Amino acid sequence: MSRAEKDPPITKKRSEDKSLDLALRPGTFNEYIGQENIKRNLKILIEAAKKRGEPVEHMLFHGPAGLGKTTLAHLVAKEINAQIKITSGPAIEKVGDLASILTNISPGDILFIDEVHRLNKLVEESLYPAMENRSLDIIIGKGPTARTLQLELPQFTMVAATTRIALLSSPFRSRFSGGSFRLDFYNQGDIEKIIRRSAGILGVEIKDEAINTIASRSRFTPRIANRLLKRARDYAEVHGEGIVTEELAKKALALLEIDEKGLETLDIKILDTIIRKFSGGPVGIGTIAASLREEEDTIEEVSEPYLMQLGFLDRTTRGRIATPRAYEHLGVIPPQQKLV
Repeated sequence: MSRAEKDPPITKKRSEDKSLDLALRPGTFNEYIGQENIKRNLKILIEAAKKRGEPVEHMLFHGPAGLGKTTLAHLVAKEINAQIKITSGPAIEKVGDLASILTNISPGDILFIDEVHRLNKLVEESLYPAMENRSLDIIIGKGPTARTLQLELPQFTMVAATTRIALLSSPFRSRFSGGSFRLDFYNQGDIEKIIRRSAGILGVEIKDEAINTIASRSRFTPRIANRLLKRARDYAEVHGEGIVTEELAKKALALLEIDEKGLETLDIKILDTIIRKFSGGPVGIGTIAASLREEEDTIEEVSEPYLMQLGFLDRTTRGRIATPRAYEHLGVIPPQQKLV
């Protein structure tokens, strides 16, 4: 069979997965579980803008991956009945790319930039007048013959998302006049509500004990909770009668190498490396990444926030330190406490 004949099923599977993810995404603020304070602030911001007949002010969402930043951007667009244009920091390589995007938006549109911390400096600085004065300055030519062309832009709202707000410059952060909103990890109860809602949408029969098990290992993150629910569903269909019980959920999670705290293989390797190779730390992130042959960004954005949330890892000026809780979780006897 030719490769061309094999590809369509794979493409279809990816399309189905994407459709499922979209189906699980909340369609209104009432369906969006958790982050109550942010929702209250956004509702006031949107309602006030509507009463004044003005576009909603620019806003920034930040926090660990998978907590719902993109979903909030879509909900804001829906609340103000606006179209949303989606891009990401890495996709806007030069000012010309930004100009192409901004000149194709319509009045009242929302421009959503994900991973905004990955914008290069020139593009970021070009956004300043676009966000403040609805104008874009483009330099044509080079050297003494260069000239500046100023483009007028329609009224628009920029919504940005980042997992690493510290990488954004202070002048850039100050342009988000609508506010900067930090999304926090969810609690057990809200994650259980999300799993129960998603199970209903997917048509999955699941026991309360299984919901509790999946929620407790979901890293307090909706995206992960939905992923684990789908894998538990698959396991139940193959090894059970399609009903997700506590026993089947635990077996599915064990197969995925997710422990009772929600730690995955990389998380365990990070803690094990700090404890066994570097005597518990402190050790720099670059050294950890080199030891594991892993990207620093992956460790900082994916693993570290959760390990710190659990109290397994501390950051100091000298590097990362494994806490007594981490030793206990790995079953290692901690050395005498060190002076940091």
